[in-house]
Amino acid sequence: MSLIDNGSLVRRLLSRNMSMAQICGYAFSSLIGLSIVLTAIQFYRDASGIFKDGETNAMQQDFIVVSKQVGLTERNVSFSPDEINDIKAQPWVNSIGAFTASRFKATIGVDFAGRGMTTESFFESIPDKFFDRLPDDWHFDSELGERADVPIILSRDYLVLYNFGFASTRGLPTLREGEIGMIPLVVSLYGADGHVTRMRGHIAGFSSRINTIAVPEAFMQWANGKFAPASRSNDVQPSRLVLEINTPGDPAIASYMERNSLDIAGDKLDNGTAAYFLRVMTAVVIALGAIISALAFFILMLSIYLLLQKNREKLHQLMLLGYSPEQTAAPYVALILIVNSSVLILASVTAVAASSMWAEALRSLDAEPVSATPTIATGLVIMTIVSVINIMSVRKRIRNDF
Repeated sequence: MSLIDNGSLVRRLLSRNMSMAQICGYAFSSLIGLSIVLTAIQFYRDASGIFKDGETNAMQQDFIVVSKQVGLTERNVSFSPDEINDIKAQPWVNSIGAFTASRFKATIGVDFAGRGMTTESFFESIPDKFFDRLPDDWHFDSELGERADVPIILSRDYLVLYNFGFASTRGLPTLREGEIGMIPLVVSLYGADGHVTRMRGHIAGFSSRINTIAVPEAFMQWANGKFAPASRSNDVQPSRLVLEINTPGDPAIASYMERNSLDIAGDKLDNGTAAYFLRVMTAVVIALGAIISALAFFILMLSIYLLLQKNREKLHQLMLLGYSPEQTAAPYVALILIVNSSVLILASVTAVAASSMWAEALRSLDAEPVSATPTIATGLVIMTIVSVINIMSVRKRIRNDF
């Protein structure tokens, strides 16, 4: 008997005993499972754009501003150290920052287009990490004191109110964000003794996250120490807190706020809740797809193990003829790679096709579908891991049994 190429011989054994129905069953089940997983991932990534708010994203870590509810009988709006520590201890809180309010009278003046305007104002400061974006000139030199420039960050809502509520009714020009920073401001600070200090100021930027007139913490510490009345020097308990949340939309957040009579600024809680349920639903769909894929994986392994059992005697003879376990396993390895590669390609096409189906609906909600490349890369990683486990299991089974 002449020595026949081991690949050809084992392929003959495969074609004689392999059940194509079993292989097709695995391929179909694996295709369904992987398609569900990739389609769910792509939908989650596409739909994430619906919940974006300026520089923040409700699908990731988020920030909320909380304050106490004010009623007819409840006038204490400050947070005590114990209340702050209780909030900080909640599992959904990553970090917490306190608003420091100005404790002195202040005005902001501007001479714009030949028209002077002055208005009473207030200032607040928070730690820099809680801003969505910090301008390059966000600093205050306390050593210069009254000669230093005061950078100010405004809520974007204020600019909208000016452009569409104030400027349009008084014949003033509307302003864009880049232009308003060029307008010099006069910041007047009133001391307890009636002394007025005038300083230069400018709008350094805008924030979608914080609804206030914000100044650097260094300025707030310097100004409160210099201009706050002595009777208010110890009044340092904050009335507003900003929280970094690790699970936006967690029902525990709303429950805690209601139980402790706290308010959340804006619609962050509603957006976070929608994002939270989207994550939950996506996780459920991905879990179902993973279960189907796992069952398909066991179908393939069972089919190959049955084939090996049927060919036990013939494969044993091949071993005696000098073929190595790797050579004997090669046709099985080729089968695994061909089937899994085909499943990956078809599942990726399915995910891309599904994304194109909901693209127009997302655009109508001001959300643009994202690239499918990361999703396909995820599918490649999954099928690579599955293929490696398949191949290692087959080779181990052949070495142990033959």
